[in-house]
Amino acid sequence: MKLDEKTWEEIFRDIFKGEVNFMESMRNHTSLKIGGPADVFVMPEDISSLKNLLIALKKEGIPFLPLGGGTNVLIKDEGTEGVVINLNSFKKIEILNDDEKYVNLYVEAGTSAQRLVSFSREKGYSGIEWLAGIPGTVGGAIAGNAGAFGYEIKDVIISVWIINSDGVLTKLITKEIDFGYRRSGISQKELIIAAEITLKKDNEEDVSMRINDFLRKRKERQPIGQLSAGCVFKNPPDLSAGKLIDDAGCKGMRVGDVEVSNVHANFFINRGKANASDFLRLMERVINRVKEISGIILEPEIRIIGR
Repeated sequence: MKLDEKTWEEIFRDIFKGEVNFMESMRNHTSLKIGGPADVFVMPEDISSLKNLLIALKKEGIPFLPLGGGTNVLIKDEGTEGVVINLNSFKKIEILNDDEKYVNLYVEAGTSAQRLVSFSREKGYSGIEWLAGIPGTVGGAIAGNAGAFGYEIKDVIISVWIINSDGVLTKLITKEIDFGYRRSGISQKELIIAAEITLKKDNEEDVSMRINDFLRKRKERQPIGQLSAGCVFKNPPDLSAGKLIDDAGCKGMRVGDVEVSNVHANFFINRGKANASDFLRLMERVINRVKEISGIILEPEIRIIGR
């Protein structure tokens, strides 16, 4: 079904509250600033609207794509079919339990990772200092089991609330999620609504110092402030994808306006007017070059989405 404005009004007018945009350029919603149009881009304002939307989409056979902060994704130039669902309105942080040593927080999926880091800094809560400087949302971090400096988001997760394509809300504890390296067991047919995380109480100054230290390390090692999607390739077991790419002489390699970063070779930079086709061609060149030099075949960490 072609989901245009008229069809949307006929199906969703009385059951959905929130922002709705048609043929929305995904350049506006990805950290790479790359991506063709989504048929429909929506931001539901409440759980009821989200539930109604999912039920109606399934009934009509219309596909949907959950999208958080648009990091670690490459959306193709032809765009995406169906509905892109963004939970940017879901930003609540609440304290659930609080004892002498630990605090449990309820954090909604649309909360930016940096807002959560700032909250922990202000309160003196320890456990996610390493998340400092990582873009995107908490929901996206959980879906991809974000990690850095030997830490992973799964380490602080107690449970996650998800909603499936039938509009059914479920609470999963950590061991039910099947977290792995840069992945979770949560399907693209499910949306993360919120998570309960546990953090350790600490001295505010010490937490702030560690956050600043991680930020300093990140700025030294990564192209902070440039248009990227984060790491393009997964690290092979006991190896660094960035080092393999660097050793293969790929730093500075360029296709169109996409360039392998000279700061960290596992980051590809949009120099201004890049498109997804150029990005994919550069990925292919890097894969072939690394295979030629080291015999290792790199696997994408970035999610490639679209028609």
